[in-house]
Amino acid sequence: SRAELAALEALWQAARRTEAMREGATLIAPETVFFAHDTVLARDVVIEPNVVFGPGVSIGEGSVIHAFSHIEGARIGAKASIGPFARLRPGAVISDRAKLGNFVEIKAAILGEGAKVNHLSYIGDASVGAGANIGAGTITCNYDGFFKYRTEIGAGAFIGSNSALVAPVKVGENAIVGAGSVLTRDVS
Repeated sequence: SRAELAALEALWQAARRTEAMREGATLIAPETVFFAHDTVLARDVVIEPNVVFGPGVSIGEGSVIHAFSHIEGARIGAKASIGPFARLRPGAVISDRAKLGNFVEIKAAILGEGAKVNHLSYIGDASVGAGANIGAGTITCNYDGFFKYRTEIGAGAFIGSNSALVAPVKVGENAIVGAGSVLTRDVS
């Protein structure tokens, strides 16, 4: 029955939480963390309360997953910081020491080493170079109603707050995009 299935799920989750902590992960409020069958955690990962893992997630050593984050189909490198209230969807690749802040959604995008998307942003179908900084409220406009397009942001680029990058578009290395910009063509 559905009640029996829920009871079995609760038993499995409890056992998985214990296993994760035994293998070196810190769960701040274990009873509020939910794992998928294939979640992979490296040592010294910290998981704050109310985090949900869907299928296909791996997290590198020393990373922190802040409260109320939902992660599925994503690969997170070492010493990354995710959330709170972050949403990682399938195809998200977060490199070492990258940082995602509150209310950030990543889908089918690669964030380079040390890149930052601090808050209130959507990055989809994109690549963000190492050390790039994406300002608050920035979105990649990846869908025109018929097709999806990619956005490429170079290493060290700075994207000002509340910007819209209308794909397909490329932002060069170390480029600076002013706050409130709408990009419809490449920036060198």
